[in-house]
Amino acid sequence: MIVTLTPNPSLDRTIELAGPLERGEVQRAVAAHSEPGGKGVNICRALEASGISSLAILPGDADDPVLLALTSQGIPHLGLPIAAPLRSNVAITEPDGTTTKLNEPGPVLTLAQQDALVDLVLDQSVGASWLVLAGSVPPGVPDDFYARIIRELRARFGSDAPKVAVDSSGGPLAAAALARPDLLKPNGEELAELSGLFDGDTLEANPARVVDAARVLIAGGVGAVLATLGAKGAVLVTAEGSWIATTPPMIAVSTVGAGDSALAGYLLQSNAGASAPDCLRQATAHGAAAAALPGSTVPALHQTNPSAVTVTDLAPAPVPRPVLVSYPQEDIQ
Repeated sequence: MIVTLTPNPSLDRTIELAGPLERGEVQRAVAAHSEPGGKGVNICRALEASGISSLAILPGDADDPVLLALTSQGIPHLGLPIAAPLRSNVAITEPDGTTTKLNEPGPVLTLAQQDALVDLVLDQSVGASWLVLAGSVPPGVPDDFYARIIRELRARFGSDAPKVAVDSSGGPLAAAALARPDLLKPNGEELAELSGLFDGDTLEANPARVVDAARVLIAGGVGAVLATLGAKGAVLVTAEGSWIATTPPMIAVSTVGAGDSALAGYLLQSNAGASAPDCLRQATAHGAAAAALPGSTVPALHQTNPSAVTVTDLAPAPVPRPVLVSYPQEDIQ
Protein backbone atom coordinates (compact mmCIF):
# COMPACT_ATOMS: atom_id res chain seq x y z
CA MET A 1 0.00 0.00 0.00
CA ILE A 2 1.23 3.47 -0.92
CA VAL A 3 -0.42 6.37 0.92
CA THR A 4 -0.36 9.91 -0.41
CA LEU A 5 -1.26 13.21 1.20
CA THR A 6 -2.43 16.10 -0.95
CA PRO A 7 -3.16 18.98 1.45
CA ASN A 8 -4.17 21.36 -1.36
CA PRO A 9 -6.08 19.27 -3.93
CA SER A 10 -7.92 20.70 -6.90
CA LEU A 11 -10.23 20.05 -9.77
CA ASP A 12 -7.82 20.31 -12.69
CA ARG A 13 -9.20 21.61 -15.97
CA THR A 14 -6.95 21.48 -19.05
CA ILE A 15 -7.81 23.51 -22.14
CA GLU A 16 -6.09 22.64 -25.43
CA LEU A 17 -5.54 25.38 -28.01
CA ALA A 18 -5.07 24.93 -31.76
CA GLY A 19 -2.33 27.57 -31.85
CA PRO A 20 -0.13 29.67 -29.57
CA LEU A 21 -1.75 31.43 -26.62
CA GLU A 22 -2.57 35.06 -27.51
CA ARG A 23 -2.90 37.32 -24.51
CA GLY A 24 -5.91 39.62 -24.58
CA GLU A 25 -7.56 37.78 -27.47
CA VAL A 26 -10.53 35.43 -27.77
CA GLN A 27 -9.45 31.90 -28.70
CA ARG A 28 -11.47 28.75 -29.22
CA ALA A 29 -10.31 25.57 -27.56
CA VAL A 30 -10.09 22.35 -29.53
CA ALA A 31 -10.57 20.17 -26.42
CA ALA A 32 -11.01 20.37 -22.66
CA HIS A 33 -10.49 17.82 -19.89
CA SER A 34 -11.31 17.79 -16.19
CA GLU A 35 -9.73 15.47 -13.61
CA PRO A 36 -9.39 15.35 -9.83
CA GLY A 37 -5.94 16.75 -9.21
CA GLY A 38 -3.12 17.65 -6.92
CA LYS A 39 0.20 15.82 -6.89
CA GLY A 40 -0.71 13.07 -4.44
CA VAL A 41 -4.05 12.50 -6.15
CA ASN A 42 -2.34 12.19 -9.54
CA ILE A 43 0.18 9.73 -8.12
CA CYS A 44 -2.63 7.54 -6.78
CA ARG A 45 -4.44 7.70 -10.10
CA ALA A 46 -1.29 6.49 -11.88
CA LEU A 47 -0.63 3.76 -9.31
CA GLU A 48 -4.20 2.47 -9.41
CA ALA A 49 -4.10 2.44 -13.22
CA SER A 50 -1.08 0.14 -12.93
CA GLY A 51 -2.66 -2.17 -10.36
CA ILE A 52 -0.79 -0.86 -7.31
CA SER A 53 -2.85 -0.45 -4.14
CA SER A 54 -2.91 3.14 -2.90
CA LEU A 55 -4.85 5.55 -0.74
CA ALA A 56 -5.22 9.28 -1.41
CA ILE A 57 -5.71 11.41 1.70
CA LEU A 58 -6.93 14.96 1.23
CA PRO A 59 -9.05 17.64 2.85
CA GLY A 60 -12.50 17.98 1.34
CA ASP A 61 -16.17 17.21 1.90
CA ALA A 62 -17.73 14.08 0.46
CA ASP A 63 -19.88 16.11 -1.94
CA ASP A 64 -17.01 18.24 -3.25
CA PRO A 65 -16.48 17.80 -7.03
CA VAL A 66 -12.90 16.58 -6.44
CA LEU A 67 -13.95 13.78 -4.11
CA LEU A 68 -16.97 12.92 -6.24
CA ALA A 69 -14.63 12.54 -9.22
CA LEU A 70 -12.32 10.27 -7.23
CA THR A 71 -15.30 8.15 -6.24
CA SER A 72 -16.53 7.90 -9.82
CA GLN A 73 -13.06 6.82 -10.99
CA GLY A 74 -12.74 4.21 -8.26
CA ILE A 75 -9.68 5.83 -6.67
CA PRO A 76 -9.43 4.84 -2.97
CA HIS A 77 -9.42 8.00 -0.88
CA LEU A 78 -10.20 9.51 2.50
CA GLY A 79 -11.36 13.10 2.80
CA LEU A 80 -11.23 15.27 5.89
CA PRO A 81 -14.39 17.41 5.97
CA ILE A 82 -13.54 21.12 6.04
CA ALA A 83 -16.89 22.75 5.14
CA ALA A 84 -15.30 24.70 2.30
CA PRO A 85 -15.00 24.10 -1.46
CA LEU A 86 -11.69 22.91 -2.87
CA ARG A 87 -9.91 24.97 -5.49
CA SER A 88 -9.94 24.69 -9.27
CA ASN A 89 -6.81 24.92 -11.42
CA VAL A 90 -6.66 25.65 -15.13
CA ALA A 91 -3.88 24.58 -17.50
CA ILE A 92 -3.72 25.94 -21.05
CA THR A 93 -1.70 23.80 -23.48
CA GLU A 94 -0.40 24.88 -26.89
CA PRO A 95 0.37 22.52 -29.80
CA ASP A 96 4.10 22.54 -29.09
CA GLY A 97 3.49 21.35 -25.52
CA THR A 98 3.90 24.75 -23.85
CA THR A 99 1.70 24.77 -20.77
CA THR A 100 0.42 27.80 -18.86
CA LYS A 101 -1.04 27.08 -15.43
CA LEU A 102 -3.44 29.19 -13.38
CA ASN A 103 -3.63 27.81 -9.85
CA GLU A 104 -6.04 29.07 -7.20
CA PRO A 105 -4.76 29.34 -3.60
CA GLY A 106 -7.15 26.82 -2.05
CA PRO A 107 -9.23 26.98 1.16
CA VAL A 108 -7.70 28.01 4.48
CA LEU A 109 -7.12 25.13 6.90
CA THR A 110 -7.54 25.95 10.58
CA LEU A 111 -5.08 24.69 13.19
CA ALA A 112 -7.63 22.10 14.30
CA GLN A 113 -8.07 20.89 10.73
CA GLN A 114 -4.30 20.69 10.26
CA ASP A 115 -3.99 18.56 13.41
CA ALA A 116 -6.82 16.32 12.25
CA LEU A 117 -5.19 15.88 8.84
CA VAL A 118 -1.89 14.87 10.47
CA ASP A 119 -3.71 12.35 12.70
CA LEU A 120 -5.53 10.92 9.69
CA VAL A 121 -2.27 10.47 7.77
CA LEU A 122 -0.54 8.77 10.70
CA ASP A 123 -3.49 6.46 11.36
CA GLN A 124 -3.61 5.36 7.70
CA SER A 125 0.16 4.86 7.42
CA VAL A 126 0.12 1.61 9.41
CA GLY A 127 1.65 -1.07 7.21
CA ALA A 128 2.21 1.25 4.24
CA SER A 129 5.40 0.87 2.18
CA TRP A 130 5.56 4.55 1.23
CA LEU A 131 3.98 7.79 2.38
CA VAL A 132 4.08 10.50 -0.27
CA LEU A 133 3.70 14.14 0.83
CA ALA A 134 2.91 16.03 -2.31
CA GLY A 135 2.05 19.44 -3.65
CA SER A 136 1.69 22.92 -2.22
CA VAL A 137 0.26 23.61 1.21
CA PRO A 138 -2.94 25.68 1.42
CA PRO A 139 -3.32 29.06 3.13
CA GLY A 140 -2.88 28.93 6.88
CA VAL A 141 -0.56 25.92 6.79
CA PRO A 142 3.07 26.55 7.83
CA ASP A 143 6.04 25.62 5.66
CA ASP A 144 7.17 22.94 8.11
CA PHE A 145 3.92 20.96 7.79
CA TYR A 146 5.51 18.11 5.86
CA ALA A 147 8.55 18.12 8.15
CA ARG A 148 6.20 17.82 11.13
CA ILE A 149 4.50 14.78 9.60
CA ILE A 150 7.85 13.09 8.92
CA ARG A 151 8.99 13.63 12.50
CA GLU A 152 5.71 12.46 14.04
CA LEU A 153 5.55 9.45 11.71
CA ARG A 154 8.99 8.26 12.78
CA ALA A 155 8.33 9.01 16.44
CA ARG A 156 5.20 6.88 16.36
CA PHE A 157 6.36 3.95 14.21
CA GLY A 158 10.14 3.90 14.60
CA SER A 159 11.72 1.33 12.30
CA ASP A 160 8.23 0.28 11.12
CA ALA A 161 7.54 3.70 9.60
CA PRO A 162 6.93 3.71 5.86
CA LYS A 163 9.48 5.33 3.60
CA VAL A 164 8.68 8.99 2.90
CA ALA A 165 8.78 10.74 -0.46
CA VAL A 166 8.27 14.50 -0.81
CA ASP A 167 7.32 16.34 -3.99
CA SER A 168 6.72 20.01 -3.29
CA SER A 169 8.43 23.36 -3.81
CA GLY A 170 9.60 26.48 -1.98
CA GLY A 171 9.47 26.60 1.80
CA PRO A 172 7.62 23.29 2.33
CA LEU A 173 10.20 21.41 0.24
CA ALA A 174 13.14 23.07 1.97
CA ALA A 175 11.76 22.33 5.43
CA ALA A 176 10.96 18.73 4.49
CA ALA A 177 14.51 18.19 3.22
CA LEU A 178 15.83 18.98 6.71
CA ALA A 179 13.63 16.19 8.10
CA ARG A 180 15.61 13.65 6.04
CA PRO A 181 12.96 12.02 3.83
CA ASP A 182 13.83 8.85 1.94
CA LEU A 183 13.19 10.51 -1.43
CA LEU A 184 12.90 14.06 -2.76
CA LYS A 185 11.57 14.74 -6.26
CA PRO A 186 12.50 18.28 -7.29
CA ASN A 187 12.76 19.69 -10.79
CA GLY A 188 15.92 21.50 -11.88
CA GLU A 189 14.84 24.90 -10.57
CA GLU A 190 13.74 23.48 -7.22
CA LEU A 191 16.97 21.49 -6.85
CA ALA A 192 19.04 24.61 -7.55
CA GLU A 193 17.13 26.53 -4.91
CA LEU A 194 17.39 23.72 -2.37
CA SER A 195 21.11 23.14 -2.78
CA GLY A 196 22.15 26.76 -3.15
CA LEU A 197 24.29 25.74 -6.12
CA PHE A 198 24.03 26.97 -9.70
CA ASP A 199 20.64 27.88 -11.19
CA GLY A 200 17.83 25.93 -12.77
CA ASP A 201 19.01 26.48 -16.36
CA THR A 202 22.54 25.34 -15.48
CA LEU A 203 21.27 22.16 -13.86
CA GLU A 204 18.98 21.23 -16.72
CA ALA A 205 21.84 21.70 -19.20
CA ASN A 206 24.49 19.77 -17.24
CA PRO A 207 23.80 16.43 -15.52
CA ALA A 208 27.10 16.63 -13.60
CA ARG A 209 25.88 19.80 -11.91
CA VAL A 210 22.63 18.03 -11.03
CA VAL A 211 24.66 15.39 -9.25
CA ASP A 212 26.70 18.02 -7.40
CA ALA A 213 23.54 19.77 -6.23
CA ALA A 214 21.82 16.53 -5.20
CA ARG A 215 24.88 15.36 -3.26
CA VAL A 216 24.48 18.39 -0.99
CA LEU A 217 21.06 17.02 0.01
CA ILE A 218 22.27 13.43 0.29
CA ALA A 219 25.07 14.54 2.61
CA GLY A 220 22.42 16.24 4.77
CA GLY A 221 20.51 12.98 5.26
CA VAL A 222 18.09 12.78 2.31
CA GLY A 223 17.93 9.18 1.13
CA ALA A 224 17.68 9.80 -2.61
CA VAL A 225 17.02 12.64 -5.03
CA LEU A 226 15.01 12.09 -8.21
CA ALA A 227 15.45 15.25 -10.26
CA THR A 228 13.09 15.51 -13.23
CA LEU A 229 14.43 17.68 -16.05
CA GLY A 230 11.57 17.73 -18.57
CA ALA A 231 12.63 16.81 -22.10
CA LYS A 232 16.20 16.25 -20.88
CA GLY A 233 15.14 13.24 -18.80
CA ALA A 234 15.79 12.61 -15.14
CA VAL A 235 18.70 12.07 -12.75
CA LEU A 236 18.68 9.83 -9.69
CA VAL A 237 21.28 10.34 -6.97
CA THR A 238 21.75 8.18 -3.88
CA ALA A 239 24.61 7.67 -1.44
CA GLU A 240 25.70 4.71 -3.57
CA GLY A 241 25.73 6.30 -7.01
CA SER A 242 23.99 8.41 -9.63
CA TRP A 243 22.36 7.80 -12.99
CA ILE A 244 20.77 9.78 -15.81
CA ALA A 245 17.84 8.53 -17.89
CA THR A 246 16.90 9.90 -21.31
CA THR A 247 14.27 9.12 -23.93
CA PRO A 248 14.14 9.63 -27.69
CA PRO A 249 12.94 13.11 -28.74
CA MET A 250 9.18 13.53 -28.67
CA ILE A 251 6.56 16.24 -29.01
CA ALA A 252 4.74 16.69 -25.72
CA VAL A 253 0.95 16.91 -25.86
CA SER A 254 0.63 18.10 -22.26
CA THR A 255 3.17 18.23 -19.44
CA VAL A 256 0.46 18.51 -16.75
CA GLY A 257 1.04 15.73 -14.22
CA ALA A 258 4.14 14.33 -15.99
CA GLY A 259 6.29 14.78 -12.88
CA ASP A 260 3.62 13.12 -10.73
CA SER A 261 3.52 10.17 -13.11
CA ALA A 262 7.32 9.96 -12.98
CA LEU A 263 7.21 9.64 -9.21
CA ALA A 264 4.49 7.01 -9.50
CA GLY A 265 6.69 5.01 -11.88
CA TYR A 266 9.58 5.20 -9.41
CA LEU A 267 7.39 4.05 -6.51
CA LEU A 268 5.90 1.25 -8.58
CA GLN A 269 9.34 -0.25 -9.20
CA SER A 270 10.56 0.47 -5.68
CA ASN A 271 7.59 -1.49 -4.32
CA ALA A 272 8.68 -4.41 -6.48
CA GLY A 273 12.20 -4.32 -5.01
CA ALA A 274 13.84 -3.04 -8.20
CA SER A 275 17.33 -1.53 -8.31
CA ALA A 276 17.86 2.22 -8.29
CA PRO A 277 18.58 2.37 -12.07
CA ASP A 278 15.42 0.37 -12.83
CA CYS A 279 13.36 2.67 -10.60
CA LEU A 280 14.75 5.61 -12.56
CA ARG A 281 14.04 3.88 -15.88
CA GLN A 282 10.36 3.37 -15.04
CA ALA A 283 10.05 6.87 -13.61
CA THR A 284 11.30 8.32 -16.89
CA ALA A 285 9.08 6.03 -18.95
CA HIS A 286 6.05 7.05 -16.91
CA GLY A 287 6.85 10.74 -17.24
CA ALA A 288 7.30 10.48 -21.00
CA ALA A 289 4.06 8.53 -21.39
CA ALA A 290 2.17 11.16 -19.40
CA ALA A 291 3.56 13.96 -21.58
CA ALA A 292 2.23 12.16 -24.65
CA LEU A 293 -1.32 12.07 -23.26
CA PRO A 294 -3.85 14.93 -23.26
CA GLY A 295 -4.69 17.07 -20.24
CA SER A 296 -3.76 15.59 -16.89
CA THR A 297 -4.33 12.01 -18.07
CA VAL A 298 -2.01 9.57 -16.30
CA PRO A 299 -0.59 6.45 -17.97
CA ALA A 300 -0.99 2.86 -16.89
CA LEU A 301 2.07 0.62 -16.81
CA HIS A 302 1.21 -0.99 -20.14
CA GLN A 303 1.20 2.46 -21.80
CA THR A 304 4.83 3.10 -20.86
CA ASN A 305 7.92 2.00 -22.78
CA PRO A 306 10.84 1.54 -20.40
CA SER A 307 12.84 -0.27 -23.09
CA ALA A 308 13.11 3.07 -24.93
CA VAL A 309 14.75 4.70 -21.90
CA THR A 310 18.54 4.86 -21.80
CA VAL A 311 20.04 4.84 -18.31
CA THR A 312 23.68 5.90 -17.96
CA ASP A 313 25.78 5.49 -14.83
CA LEU A 314 27.28 8.85 -13.83
CA ALA A 315 29.37 7.09 -11.14
CA PRO A 316 30.34 9.78 -8.65
CA ALA A 317 32.29 8.98 -5.51
CA PRO A 318 30.06 7.58 -2.74
CA VAL A 319 28.55 10.19 -0.46
CA PRO A 320 29.30 9.70 3.26
CA ARG A 321 26.06 9.21 5.13
CA PRO A 322 25.38 11.35 8.19
CA VAL A 323 24.63 9.88 11.56
CA LEU A 324 20.84 9.94 11.83
CA VAL A 325 19.35 10.89 15.17
CA SER A 326 15.93 10.02 16.50
CA TYR A 327 13.50 12.73 17.55
CA PRO A 328 12.50 12.50 21.22
CA GLN A 329 8.75 12.59 21.66
CA GLU A 330 8.97 15.84 23.65
CA ASP A 331 10.55 17.53 20.62
CA ILE A 332 7.52 16.85 18.45
CA GLN A 333 5.46 20.02 18.22
